[in-house]
Amino acid sequence: MDDPEFSSWFTRELSSLSGVQAVALGGSRAAGANAPDSDWDYAVYYRGTFDPENLRAKGWQGEVSEIGDWGGGVMNGGAWLTIGSRRVDVMYRDLDEVEHWCAEARAGRFEKGLLRFYVAGIPSYVLMAELATNLVLFGDLPVPTYPAALAEEASRRWQADALASLTYGEAALRRRGDPTVGLANASRGLIEAAHARMARRREWVLNEKGLVRRAGLADEADLLVSATDTEALLGAIDAIRDAISREVPDGER
Repeated sequence: MDDPEFSSWFTRELSSLSGVQAVALGGSRAAGANAPDSDWDYAVYYRGTFDPENLRAKGWQGEVSEIGDWGGGVMNGGAWLTIGSRRVDVMYRDLDEVEHWCAEARAGRFEKGLLRFYVAGIPSYVLMAELATNLVLFGDLPVPTYPAALAEEASRRWQADALASLTYGEAALRRRGDPTVGLANASRGLIEAAHARMARRREWVLNEKGLVRRAGLADEADLLVSATDTEALLGAIDAIRDAISREVPDGER
């Protein structure tokens, strides 16, 4: 099968699962920015209950999680599959949860959760970002715009967290001579700063991949990763702090 044939076939397979009301394609393929070997990222939207055993019964090679196995909250489970030569990810999306967190985002409220492979955590408004950027292949889903209240609160919170992370990283270096904790917190602070910028611009963020560069903080990232001693790392932290502080009015710092 070529790619369009595969996507049509796989969408039919997913939409046939009990409880599924919509299927959407996400990631680089939805954005048209994929390479030939890019993963395929699908989301199945269900109402009420979804039994992963029905997906497992398809017999595709890979791992199919139970609901909640990925920590619950925004990422409540999914599957990592290999179908022929294609790597395919399937995310479970509970429509009740999606609608709840979209309502919270419209009011400027969100939570950040811990998740494997995320440095600064995943914000609950990612569920709204997916609706805004994914390509719906089956069913009907809303296409939200970036709420003004979310832009204001997310930029404020991420900015505050970024400055706190940088301050803690600096203290770990100056007071305890701990480069591991210093570098880790500086990296986290840089990603948090990128989130703040993107929120201020009302640009959706789905994950941390490429986020720092998208936010225009690549030069500061280069300083951070090229630091080979404590003084260079402290200099990188100062540069990051200076870069993210210049764009915020004094009263908001």
